[in-house]
Amino acid sequence: MTNQEEAEMQISELDLLSSMFPYEEEFAVTDQLALAELKHYAENESAEVPSSKVQFVLNVKAEVPNASVVEFSMACALPFKYPTVLPEITVRSSLLSRSQQIHLNSDLKTYLMQNCRGEPCMLSARQWVKDYAAAYIDKELSSSSVTTASAIQAEVTTFTRLWIYSHHIYNKQKRKNIIDWAKELSLSGFCMPGKPGVVCVEGLQSNCEEFWSRVRRLTWKRILIRHREDVSLEGGGHAEIQNQRKFSTLEEKCFDAHGARGNHMDLGQLYHFLEEKGCADIFQMYFGVEGH
Repeated sequence: MTNQEEAEMQISELDLLSSMFPYEEEFAVTDQLALAELKHYAENESAEVPSSKVQFVLNVKAEVPNASVVEFSMACALPFKYPTVLPEITVRSSLLSRSQQIHLNSDLKTYLMQNCRGEPCMLSARQWVKDYAAAYIDKELSSSSVTTASAIQAEVTTFTRLWIYSHHIYNKQKRKNIIDWAKELSLSGFCMPGKPGVVCVEGLQSNCEEFWSRVRRLTWKRILIRHREDVSLEGGGHAEIQNQRKFSTLEEKCFDAHGARGNHMDLGQLYHFLEEKGCADIFQMYFGVEGH
């Protein structure tokens, strides 16, 4: 299968998911830039291979014995060679213990390896989660399971940094939410209000995804993840996470606001701020020009 065919199959499957699950609480692409790159490539408008994986979330509701309906979240990423290679899927639920979550995801991967390699499989994966995930909530794990203590200790923690772009950020309540949610989720970074609006958050992957899930549900003219950085940390202790941070906390940054409403920031000052933090290359990703 050619790269072009794989890209076209990914787009077709995403279109199918979008039509079957039209509501954001069911299905949502979390990296619109990666999707746009993939479509650009598939339409022969670009010979450049997309730089990012298309990432999205599928939420699945399943019935648990002696309980109400439980929601499972499937955080999904499609490698460029998918469906020749398997998708990356992590299933989470607030009712799953750490060991139960590891066991569930290991079994899902085994199912995909045995049944789905080479063919689009997101609907099959979703159905598997719907049919079987609830059983893991009460499952007692044996010592021979993949969830032995050593396996749990060896689990890889992912540190994530999201660079979010908004057409504008004016609303005081939104600005307060951004700072409050980041503090709640132990995320650092910064928020530049005005037009355009820039938000950077960094921390544990699950916390960044929760932050993005909350922010994108607010009303925006336009908001998207412009760039995403993921770093795998063996062990994922506090010291390792702190070493990855470029920012000590999350604060609002204003750079000599001007314009009729005092809402246009000095982008030159933004560039120098990013340069000081070792993030100067991000400026071109946001604005399409080299900073100075």
